Amino acid sequence: MPKRVLSIQSHVVSGYVGNKAAVFPLQLLGFDVDQVNSVQFSNHTGYGAWEGEVLQGSQLLKLVDGMEENGILSDGTGHILTGYIGSESFLRAVVTVVRKMKADNPQIRYVCDPVLGDIGRFYVPEQLVKIYKEEVIPFANVLTPNQFEVEQLTGIKIENSVDQARRACGILHDIMGTLNSMVLITSIVFSENEDSLGIFASKRHPGSEGGPSYEDEQLIVYIPKLPGQFTGTGDICAALWLALTADMDEMQNKNNESSLKQKLEQLAGTMNAIVQRTHQSSVIKLQKEGISSLDAKDEATRKKIVRSREMKLIQSAGDILNPPSTRFQAVRVSER
Repeated sequence: MPKRVLSIQSHVVSGYVGNKAAVFPLQLLGFDVDQVNSVQFSNHTGYGAWEGEVLQGSQLLKLVDGMEENGILSDGTGHILTGYIGSESFLRAVVTVVRKMKADNPQIRYVCDPVLGDIGRFYVPEQLVKIYKEEVIPFANVLTPNQFEVEQLTGIKIENSVDQARRACGILHDIMGTLNSMVLITSIVFSENEDSLGIFASKRHPGSEGGPSYEDEQLIVYIPKLPGQFTGTGDICAALWLALTADMDEMQNKNNESSLKQKLEQLAGTMNAIVQRTHQSSVIKLQKEGISSLDAKDEATRKKIVRSREMKLIQSAGDILNPPSTRFQAVRVSER
């Protein structure tokens, strides 16, 4: 698969979310990235105030037409990555682009991060849930939702059982409708273990002869859950998963075994390293500012806290290139 990605998601001038979070690790891992910014904001919306512009669906189609006219889209694009999309018209324009690119080259791999919201609240209009389910996800080869997004897309509440995550992933595989599809739930917090963050991976394989038509290989790995909120982790996670699994099917065909466990452990190692580095930097910075609580009520202090927790992505280049995977062990769900 050519190592070229068309990435359609948000952009911020300062900080690391959307394309700012995804492009650096992809390029570091050897991928060329053509990026379209669905929005261009001064900073992410967690600050509470921002300025910028929103790209319209018609503008996306014009950009893609220009690329197509010059032979850029057909020149080795192997992957499509989409993230934050804030409007119905833009999401439908994305569907148009993905449908056309897959019609021209059915081997293109579509990694869809269905950004809807997190921690119980929507970032986008709720009507996008139906569009994702009916029009977007059926084109996806890989899906990377968080816990909240899985619940919205499947109707299954994931609270205290890994079986709930298993059943939800099965529903998403069914919507995707293809063998070798993958679902990565980028973050799960179970009520009985709120100090840990689970990352759940599910891959649908063709079934063995004489058996069911498919088999779902499912694993979970746990990393420490740090206090406070970190913005951009899902965007980084989706980009890393695209890169880590880009050649997984080819490797499996050659070796006749799945490498899902190894890839999930590598992802967990890198994500933990990035978040730990960000957390440690934030603690030091806030101590210097004399801020001892993450629950500050006044606006100026709250913005300082948000600023201190911008992802330390550039400083984590070594962990992106060489994932420290040995500390976290992924467990097959059937073994738990």
